[in-house]
Parts: sequence; C-alpha cells; structure tokens
Amino acid sequence: MKLLTEYINFDYGADDSSVILEAKQEDGKLLLSGPLQKANTLNQNGRIYPFDVLKREVGNYQKFINEGRALGELDHPDSSVVSLANVSHCVRKAYMDGDTVYGTIEVLNTPKGMILKSLIESGIKIGISSRGVGSTRRRGEHQEVQDDFQLICWDIVSEPSTPGAFVMKEGRDLSAEEIRQVQAYFGKDHRIDRALNSILNWDREE
Repeated sequence: MKLLTEYINFDYGADDSSVILEAKQEDGKLLLSGPLQKANTLNQNGRIYPFDVLKREVGNYQKFINEGRALGELDHPDSSVVSLANVSHCVRKAYMDGDTVYGTIEVLNTPKGMILKSLIESGIKIGISSRGVGSTRRRGEHQEVQDDFQLICWDIVSEPSTPGAFVMKEGRDLSAEEIRQVQAYFGKDHRIDRALNSILNWDREE
C-alpha cells in the first residue's frame, strides 16, 4: 500500500472571484468551488483513477463531510493522516458529475487558513491535490489505481510557475505503523459504512 497524491489546478479566475467575495459577504465565510479530481484521466503522475473507484470514495467521503470532519491541509505533507495543526480548510460538498469530482471548500480561521485566505485575496492561484492510500498496477504505459484505494482528504497546494513542471513524487510505501494509523483514522464504524456502500452501489448496478 502506498501514499498517493494527485494535483489539479483549482481555477477560481476572474469569473469565480466575484462568487468568492459574494459568499464571504453573505455569511462571513470564504468558499471555493470547482473541480477537485478527475476519473478515467491520465494525470501528471502517470496514474489513472477508474470511475468506479473514485465514485465509491466520494460516496464514502460523505460521512466526513456530514460530520464536519472533511479537513485538509495547506501544502502536501508526507503523511497518511491529517494533522490538525496544519488544517486550513474543510470540504463542505463533494459530488461527481460525469468523470469529474466537483466540490465546495470552506477556508477556516485557523493559522494555515488565514495564510490561505491571504493568498487568495492577493490573487495567488492555488491547486487542489488529493491524498489517499492504495496500490497501483501497470496497464500499458500508465499505472491504474486499484480497488483498495482509500481517499484521505484534499489538500491545498501551490501552483507551479511553469506549466507542467509540477510533478508529484511517486507514492511511497507505507510503514506498518502508518497503515495502523490509517486504519485507526477511518475507524471500525467507517469501515462498516464503506462495506455497506459498496454493497448498495453493487446492487444499483445490477
């Protein structure tokens, strides 16, 4: 099992900036909306996330969203768990439309969240990057993410100054202790929910 991270531009350009300001003015919260991840698409790491795998994980992630625990960090840590000290935002909505995962992110009033808010208000473009654990298998010229993939969170990362120059390092193997931490993070109840969701999704497809 490896730590897998992916990157996509979080484009909140001129058309979206007014939406951000409007949301902030309405309820005092800074919200970002846009694509979070894509299925069946070769990414910069040479990996493809099958639609069924990503759809399942977005479904399982709803538990964290509903409980207000869908937290993410500023920058990508080399860790399989979310550090509360580095939390900058909370995902409030995530759903699939076709092969694309769209979402809404609330920037929090944490130390890292204040840094993120300052960057956004200064017009600095940012990126969104998923973090999860799982294995891959080579399919021709690319790696296909396998069914054991578990989504941990979406982090906020800086956009590379040179297009295409941002290459996430290949997923590293997790230690036994890190695997234990992942299992503890998701918890027994969450694993039961995942199993039930898989069964329900399978029934719908039959």
